[in-house]
Amino acid sequence: MIIPLDVVRAGWVYLCLIVCLCPGVSVAQSRQPVNALYIPLADHYAALVAYEKYAADMQYADFSIQQMKSWDLLRGYFNSEDADMAFVMSPLALDMFRKTRDFRWVGLLHRDGNALAINDILNQSVGLSNQRSERKPDNKVALAIQRHYQETGTPIRIAVPHQFSTHAVVLYQYLKNNGLSLSVFKKNPADVLAVPVAPPKSPLFIKSKSNRKTPAGFEQSLPWAELVESEGYGYIAWYSKDVIKWPNGHVECIAIAKDQSLKHKKRAIKEVMNAIHKAGADIESARLEGGEALMEIIKIVRKHIPAHTSNAIAASLSPELNVINYKQLHIDPKGLELIMNLAVEGNVIPAPVDIDEFIAEDFFNPDFSTVSHTHQ
Repeated sequence: MIIPLDVVRAGWVYLCLIVCLCPGVSVAQSRQPVNALYIPLADHYAALVAYEKYAADMQYADFSIQQMKSWDLLRGYFNSEDADMAFVMSPLALDMFRKTRDFRWVGLLHRDGNALAINDILNQSVGLSNQRSERKPDNKVALAIQRHYQETGTPIRIAVPHQFSTHAVVLYQYLKNNGLSLSVFKKNPADVLAVPVAPPKSPLFIKSKSNRKTPAGFEQSLPWAELVESEGYGYIAWYSKDVIKWPNGHVECIAIAKDQSLKHKKRAIKEVMNAIHKAGADIESARLEGGEALMEIIKIVRKHIPAHTSNAIAASLSPELNVINYKQLHIDPKGLELIMNLAVEGNVIPAPVDIDEFIAEDFFNPDFSTVSHTHQ
């Protein structure tokens, strides 16, 4: 059967009209799926905002986010074929890379952002100020911990989200500054024993210790420390930004992407990271503006993480305290090196890795790399 030439031409014209009038069809067909794993923390708010505000208009990436209930589950699921990216605490990411070097570092999710919370029993010996802005990592908590250890011979248990966590690194640095020791293993004697507890369960951890008249605390990401104080379970003792000081804020959670995904979906992953940078700027602008702008961010967060109350989110994003920030989310090799070296020194991770090898070169801009640091 021979189709007349004028019919063929008419068909092509009709097809071109469809493509022109419905550009979304061609874009959707050309977009590549990029699935990213996250944990319900203030650490990952920029990913939620990027998904809600920018995913629908992406040209190269069909961006999706998938919530994991624990860090170990995220670590295991990242090995599956369904995950292209993950947002991970930097010591955990370093340990993952030490064992399987099939992914690379493509950026940050935030800086700073965790805090030490203590229960009523421990605070009886500390006497924290009613003003949070006055709560600094001085020696008050350390002295109370030291007295407890001398009187009982048992370490105070402080919950951290995972053995391989920035939180454990910050806790180690604080204790070291005050002449105390930390262990992440029960068999090693120390003034403080770090106990892995999932972030949502950490308020119950110190509440249960209070019920037993036992001093305890947790070093966790926001907003869980905020929730503890607002719900009356305990008090924020200090924020990580005052323990490890670094230009723009210390490195915390980072974004990683599989080598195969970077090979076949580089433009799409770059588009996702650009959206996260924009989302970070949106959060920073909203926290300063307040009002409807901040409420938009709160609504986005609560859509994905209803356990985070509006008050806790707003307190976490307080511009006065400025205890977490989403600025300068580019790769920061020196900032990561600081965290890695402290993690190795404190036996949080067993060995260092080659950070240069860890970096995805196409995502590194040396103009945004910090070159000097100070920490207590």
